[in-house]
Amino acid sequence: MPKHDVLDLTPDDQVASLVDDVRVRLAELADPVRAPAMQKYMKSALPYRGVSMPVCRRLWRTAFDVDLTPTQWWSAIELLWHEAEFREELYAAIGLARHRRFVDYQDPGLLEEYRQLIATGAWWDVVDEISTHLVRDLMLSAPQAIGPQLRAWSTSDDMWVRRASIIGQTGAGDQMDIELLSACIENNLDGSAGRGPAQSTYGKEFFIRKAIGWALRDYAYTDAPWVREYVERHRSQLSGLSIREATKHV
Repeated sequence: MPKHDVLDLTPDDQVASLVDDVRVRLAELADPVRAPAMQKYMKSALPYRGVSMPVCRRLWRTAFDVDLTPTQWWSAIELLWHEAEFREELYAAIGLARHRRFVDYQDPGLLEEYRQLIATGAWWDVVDEISTHLVRDLMLSAPQAIGPQLRAWSTSDDMWVRRASIIGQTGAGDQMDIELLSACIENNLDGSAGRGPAQSTYGKEFFIRKAIGWALRDYAYTDAPWVREYVERHRSQLSGLSIREATKHV
């Protein structure tokens, strides 16, 4: 695997060709009537082409079914991400990162790169996709390497990185590290139910409260009694939103 600690956005011809091909295909699929509504809904500074996610995913499957070295693969991801002119190009970068052809390129050293994508993406659509797939899969494959870093994320100065730490095991099922999940949640509680002292200024953030509820609700499919007990034990600190989300199916 290449080193990932230095950004190099100078693409070789194959990378440039791949990125240009994606941009051309997105332009061909563009729906200028649909695009403004998509941008408004997502409250996005970047405009949209107006291409729906199902159509995008079909595009990724074929456009990214190519031979790339690890260095080329990551260069294409960064080029799509950092030079995006339309929001679908951010989705393309994530689609390339997740593509089945490059699953063997995933390694724990990429976690810091994913953290940077989360911090620069800074909105729920891209943060959640990165967290619940790319970060989650790294956690499952290398828990001893990734777990301590996710715990550190839970006290980050960046709210989106904190959210990623909370939902970064979503879908893990019986492989969930419940000690890590508890720590990431508890580092972001603030007594927002009004009956406890503040522990984190981030605990009043909607996207943090929602993430806590989501993570607990997801794990309830695997161990509902644990989630019920956890909610009762922390009820005085959990927000109403978190409790409602966590107990939706228990």
